Amino acid sequence: MMSMFIRSLSRFSIFAVALAIMAGPVSLHAGQREHHRGRKVKPPPPVSRIHVTVLRNDAGTPIPRAAVVFQDIEHGKNRGSMELKTNVDGVAELSVIPIGDDVLLQVIAKGYQTFGRQYSVTKPEMTLDIKLKLPGEQYSIYDNQEKADNGGENNGGPSANQPQNGSGSHSPGGSQDQSSSSPNP
Repeated sequence: MMSMFIRSLSRFSIFAVALAIMAGPVSLHAGQREHHRGRKVKPPPPVSRIHVTVLRNDAGTPIPRAAVVFQDIEHGKNRGSMELKTNVDGVAELSVIPIGDDVLLQVIAKGYQTFGRQYSVTKPEMTLDIKLKLPGEQYSIYDNQEKADNGGENNGGPSANQPQNGSGSHSPGGSQDQSSSSPNP
């Protein structure tokens, strides 16, 4: 009985070895097939890590919660924009802009002048220090005219050279207005 068991075990082991030999190349071949099958995946381009620090121009202190807007520009074409807020240290960081693209950076903070500039992304890491200015005096064409009419002084009222009724210093007939001539007898 033992010899029969040994014979069947040897037959089984020969069968198992033969099956393993045949299955070996099939599994290798299947692994190669999976490697070449399917869609071809193009790896993403290398990106740059852009580190932006937003500071006050006069004091150099950080500006928290400033809006930092990144617009990715590839070959002159806008690919979209991303907005981040600065942390309490005035820092915003982004690492999705591909190297070789341009980025239009805009910084907006309440109580400061808006900053905007275009940068070329050429390095794997970029550090940008942005200093925001306080708002300046608004320009008005009327302020300059009033100062020129008053000889440099602006008292808030109409100047001596300006007409008060808007018709000019002469009457329509060409004679002087009564208010500017000598009193009548």
